[in-house]
Amino acid sequence: MTKRQNLKHLYGPAVLAWLVAAGFVFRRFQLRWGATAAEADGGLPGDDFLTTADLQSTRAVTIKAPATDVWPWLAQMGQGRGGLYSYDFLENLAGLEIHSADRIHPEWQDIKVGDRFHLAPAASADLEVGLVDPGAALVLRVPTGSPPGPFDFSWAFVLQPQPDGATRLLVRERYACRQWWARCLVEAVEVASFIMSRRMLHGIRSRAEGNS
Repeated sequence: MTKRQNLKHLYGPAVLAWLVAAGFVFRRFQLRWGATAAEADGGLPGDDFLTTADLQSTRAVTIKAPATDVWPWLAQMGQGRGGLYSYDFLENLAGLEIHSADRIHPEWQDIKVGDRFHLAPAASADLEVGLVDPGAALVLRVPTGSPPGPFDFSWAFVLQPQPDGATRLLVRERYACRQWWARCLVEAVEVASFIMSRRMLHGIRSRAEGNS
C-alpha cells in the first residue's frame, strides 16, 4: 500500500473521531452555557422534584438589576400570558401562539403552587408550578397525576443576588427517562432548548435592565 493510499485509509476514521470529539465539546458547552462550574454542579431549588436526573442543563446570565426587578418577568411567563421572551416566530411556526410581553402586567403576577403553566393552547402541553419563592425561585414540573410520558421533567428559574446589586439568573432543566429510547429524544430536545433558552435569558435580561 502506497503512502497516499495509507493517508486515504486513515482519513475517514480521523474525521469521525474529530466529529465525535467536537460533539462532546459542544454538548458540554450548550448544557452549561453562561454558568460557572459551581453553578452547574451545585444544587438548586427544585432539584428534589427528581431524585435522579439522566440529563441536566444549567444556563445562566448576569442581569444588571436587582432580583425584585427580574422576578415580575418570571412570574408572568407562559402561553396566554407574558410569553417566554425567546424566538416567538419559531414558537408560533409550531402553533404555540406565544407573544412575549415587553412590559410588566400586574394581572399576571399572582402565581402560586399548583397553577398550570401553559406552553401551548393544548392542555396536554401544560406544566405545573411546583415551587414559588417570590424574588428567588420559580420551578415548573410535569403535572402531578398526569399520564406518565417517556421522561419526567423539571424546569427551574433561580435568582441569585450579587454583591454589586446585579442578579444571576440560572435556568436548570432536569430529565429522568422512563424509556430506554427517551435519552436520544432528550438529547435532541436539549439542542433546541439551548437555542431557545439562550434567547430567553437575553430577552429577560434586556427587559429587566430596561425597567430597572
